[in-house]
Parts: sequence; structure tokens; C-alpha cells
Amino acid sequence: MPIEILMPALSPTMTEGNLAKWNVAEGDTIAAGDVICEIETDKATMEVEAVDEGVIGKIVVSGGTEAVAVNAVIALLLEEGEDASALDGYTPSAGGAAPAVEAPAAATATPAAPAPTAAPVTSGSRVFASPLARRIAADKGVDLGAVTGSGPHGRIVKRDVENVKPGAKTAASAAAPAPAFTSDDPVFANMPACEAVPNSNMRKIIAKRLTESARDVPHFNLTVDVEIDKLLQMRKDLNARENADYKISVNDFIVKATAYALTQVPDCNVAYTDDAILKFKQVDMAIAVAIEGGLITPIVKDAANKGLATLSKEIKELAGKARDGKLMPEEFQGGTFTISNLGMFGVKGFNSIINPPQGGILSVGAGEQRAVVKDGALAIATVVTLTLAVDHRCIDGATGAAFIKELKAVVENPVALML
Repeated sequence: MPIEILMPALSPTMTEGNLAKWNVAEGDTIAAGDVICEIETDKATMEVEAVDEGVIGKIVVSGGTEAVAVNAVIALLLEEGEDASALDGYTPSAGGAAPAVEAPAAATATPAAPAPTAAPVTSGSRVFASPLARRIAADKGVDLGAVTGSGPHGRIVKRDVENVKPGAKTAASAAAPAPAFTSDDPVFANMPACEAVPNSNMRKIIAKRLTESARDVPHFNLTVDVEIDKLLQMRKDLNARENADYKISVNDFIVKATAYALTQVPDCNVAYTDDAILKFKQVDMAIAVAIEGGLITPIVKDAANKGLATLSKEIKELAGKARDGKLMPEEFQGGTFTISNLGMFGVKGFNSIINPPQGGILSVGAGEQRAVVKDGALAIATVVTLTLAVDHRCIDGATGAAFIKELKAVVENPVALML
């Protein structure tokens, strides 16, 4: 009897997802551990590995299908000794529901398995590439349609786009422009021509959750300017140590200092529910990372009890996995507090929207030299603007002020982080 391959639940709250693409075709032999397809959740595009070996007998749900219910049958696997005749008259088990929404016409055909050195793998207008490759291509202005993929089944990966000259175009891509946007809404009547980029599942969920947060959570913001010259000197000394196998960033210090401050003012490490305020016993720090098509917040678990070198290594690994779409659900779900840093873009200061159900989020601006007054005289110091946004339902003004005061003190005198 064929083995049913079901739509996996990639998180405790997932009820459906988009089957972004198949990495295999009907007739392919697979082994346990082979990547067979990619599933797009509200947070990331994740690769799904086979748990059984056999031959793909039938792909039930085509690549590109949206809103596929969890536990729906997406493919049938033939066991050893079975052939296509085993599929005759076969009906899915009771748990195998049909997908909620069928794929667009351009993506309904089952993609053929390409050779590893073939031209870019596409389905309709879709080019199969890793999230990191897409981000690099977007930064460089590279047309992925002109790139040959060297990854599994011809997938475009990082190495394929790193050395491509920006602006590369092909006749095919030039001949197939994205569809123009049309609308009967009069608000768009006098707008210039534009390209309509369909909202991904991630973008839709981001829009929904942030709208709910901005509308339903009573935010208030506290802003403080913090001098970081001592922090910069400590960072320089630590990174200059002989045989150091780490490279600590300013953001690593901010993460560590924020986690420390939350242990000193634990009433800010909370979440609101209608029945109770939840006071968390450890600091699981969510760190905002920009990825293609949205934002994800990988979690550093128990951040307050980790040293700077360990934090730095873990943050870099999580950020890399986030950009490659390799995060596991437990690596981006949860978190008791969030840090969002736009300092690398030269942003002086900004206000963030709280990531529910968390009670607070810290916005980190750029470090810049500013004129300050010390002992009645003008001086120059490197200053960062920090803005704390909190949920007023669970954090009062005095509590938020106590936290931001503690954070300022430890950032300006980071030797406390060594204790």
C-alpha cells in the first residue's frame, strides 16, 4: 500500500501553509533525509525531508498551491516492490483533506526533475533559489532568470549569484514583464504604471499581526541617549585578544545588556493575558532579522545566562539560518522580549511595534559622535539612541523607566556584564 506523505505541521499553531515547490518529481527514488519539498509558513520557507524511502508515485498537491491544510495528503510514496498499479483505485485516508485553495494555472503542472547544471529551475514564472541567493541578487540587481543553479535539482544558491555582474538580463525575462496592477478603486485612478508583487504568506501574516498590535495594544515609548565609548573600548580589547575565536559586535553587547537589565527589572520581562500577567523566569531574546519578503525574529534562549562570546556566535548562526530559510520552528517561536536594530542603516532613532504576546521591544539606533556636556564643558562622545516600547496593560510607566535606566547604566559601564 502506498505511503501517504502529509502536509507537516511546522509549528504548534500552524493549520495550513503554502506548498512552495517540489524538489522531486513523480518517478524519483528518494531516501530518508532527502529534501523533497519546501513549505512556506507565516515565518519562513522551510525544507521538508523525507522520513521513508521509496519512489514518488504521485504528487497530489502541485508546487505553488496555497493554503494546504495540515495533514492533507500531498504525495504518495511507493514502497519497495510496488509499481504504479498500486495507485489504482487508491483513496486517501480520512485524515487526508484536500487543499483549501488550488494552485494558479501557471503552477499546476508537476515540474520535471532538472539536471544539476541545467538552466534556472522554474515553475511558471517562479525561479527556484535559496532565500540568501534571492537577497544577494536583489542587493546586486541581478536577474535570477539569467543565473544557472548549481544546487540540488538546479536550485540557485549563494555561490551562483556572488560573482554575477549586476544588471544581467535575458531575452526571456525581458519578454515576460510582471503583470500591471489594475483596480476599480478610484484612489488608484491617477497613479502611474506599476508592478503588482503578490503578497507572500509571510507578508500577509506580518500585516495582520502588526495591524492587530498597533490597534489593540496600548503602546508607550521611552527614549534615552546612551554613551558607548567604554563599550567600544571593551569590544576592541576583547576582539584583540590573542587566539580569540569570536568577533563581538556592538549589537551583541546590546543584547547582553538588555537581557541583564531584564533580570534586574523582571517586571518588564512579561506578557499580558486577559486573565493574568505572565512573568517569565528566563529571558528568551528575539532578535529582528530582515529576510527576503519580510522579517523574522530568531530566539536566543536564556540570553541573560550566556557569555558575550557564546551570544555572539549564536546570534550569527541564527541570523544566517534565518536568511537561508533554515530556521526550525523552535528557533523563531516564543521569545519574551524583542530587539530591533537599524543602526547599520544610519537610522538615529525609531519606534517599533510590539511583537505580541511580548510586553516590550527595544529599538536601537546608530552610534554617532555627538556633542555632550560633561562637568559643565562641551565634549564629544559616541552616542546611541535607545527607544523602549512597552504594552501599558502589563508594564507601567515607572517600571519601564526603571528598566531603561538600568539598561543605560550597564551599557555605559559594561564591566557589569563581566560579573
